[in-house]
Amino acid sequence: MAARVGHVVTSGTFSLDGGTWEVDNNVWIVGDDAEAIVIDAAHDADAIEAALGGRRPAAIVCTHGHDDHIDAAPELAARTGAPVLLHPDDLMLWKQRHPGSEPDGALADGQVLAVAGVELTVLHTPGHSPGAVCLHAPALGTVFSGDTLFSGGPGATGRSFSDFPTIIASIRERLLTLPAGTVVRTGHGESTTVGAEAPHLEEWIARGH
Repeated sequence: MAARVGHVVTSGTFSLDGGTWEVDNNVWIVGDDAEAIVIDAAHDADAIEAALGGRRPAAIVCTHGHDDHIDAAPELAARTGAPVLLHPDDLMLWKQRHPGSEPDGALADGQVLAVAGVELTVLHTPGHSPGAVCLHAPALGTVFSGDTLFSGGPGATGRSFSDFPTIIASIRERLLTLPAGTVVRTGHGESTTVGAEAPHLEEWIARGH
């Protein structure tokens, strides 16, 4: 069975800098009938485990360390035995949510994760957070962008550890250089394509989020 992209939306809260907000998160599952990779174990380990449907998760990949993207990761890992992977530049965010623990492994730019015959290449895309990453799967024509790029613009940069010029550079150099038809599967909200977002880069810069 060929690899495919699955999806479940989970709901919870995002907390940082003393504020808390209600959020819906996209949890992406890439794999076949036997194994899968979970991208962003958000909020609800029960829902994610149900979406896996008995498949063996090869890894739980965190696109960044904000608590709404990692809050269910330790529980899901304990249930399934899958390692949790996070870029080390976001370790301080992990420790805010899960003090006294660390992820099982580190993500690095250019690292290739393989599942069900498909390769996902890690793209370090700082800006929303220092250790934010995207996962590019050319064979599936898609990139999993976390909170780096959304339908309509870049991720937020108004809170601690974020930087607007840095996220713009990441999008320009790492994402908008991908084929125009590449589907951008985001951390929140609707998917988009590289081709749909690329023409608006200068508008985003002018707005200076």
